[in-house]
Amino acid sequence: MPAEGREPPGGYDPSAFEPFAVTVDLAVFTVRENRLHVLLVERGQEPYAGAWALPGGFVLPRESAGQAARRELAEETGLSEETATALHLEQLGTYSDPDRDPRMRVVSVAYAALVPDLPEPRGGGDAARARWTEFRSVPALAFDHADILADADERVGAKLEYTTLATEFCPPEFTLGELAQVYETVWGTALDRPNFRRKVLSTPGFVQPAEGPPRRTGGRGKPAALYRAGDATRLHPPLLRPEGRTR
Repeated sequence: MPAEGREPPGGYDPSAFEPFAVTVDLAVFTVRENRLHVLLVERGQEPYAGAWALPGGFVLPRESAGQAARRELAEETGLSEETATALHLEQLGTYSDPDRDPRMRVVSVAYAALVPDLPEPRGGGDAARARWTEFRSVPALAFDHADILADADERVGAKLEYTTLATEFCPPEFTLGELAQVYETVWGTALDRPNFRRKVLSTPGFVQPAEGPPRRTGGRGKPAALYRAGDATRLHPPLLRPEGRTR
């Protein structure tokens, strides 16, 4: 509010506009046991007390949305501040339906991330519990978080099309079958493995042969060749998803 007796700059009067709050919501994915999982929290307060939701909360007056996202992630899930700060959170979108929160007008800035090797979470702050939940078994979510989660799933799937992120979910030396499994898990669809192999090996800098001996992966076939991540960070051309999903 302007100081008493002063005209607001440019004739702007803040009292002429209804106040609203800004929150952040986070859709954080990982791959565990060859299944796509998302981080959820059980709400400990109304509204939707006892319901599952994406981690998040209100942006404080003196912080950016990005700072709030990392703070809330650490507070509500028990992840260390170091882990939360190191995560690459990609801004997903803004969700501003006037009725999305029963308390008041709340605009949410949502973030998405697909990250390997994240620890077990624990509830904190406004969250009673936190857990990794298999994506295909996600329960009904509070607010409009089902819409945010669907958009985030699409975003992280697209990220695998044009980056080499999938290699971060493989061991240092991996078979192309193990790499294909990451794509199948995140995309929720089966791949044509020979076609996948051809595309991977023809994409500059995607993978390079490892020095170790081939690895036997089961069955009666010959051992599979090992690869490691190449120098590229982006894929040219992109590795496009097949049409249709199994989940």
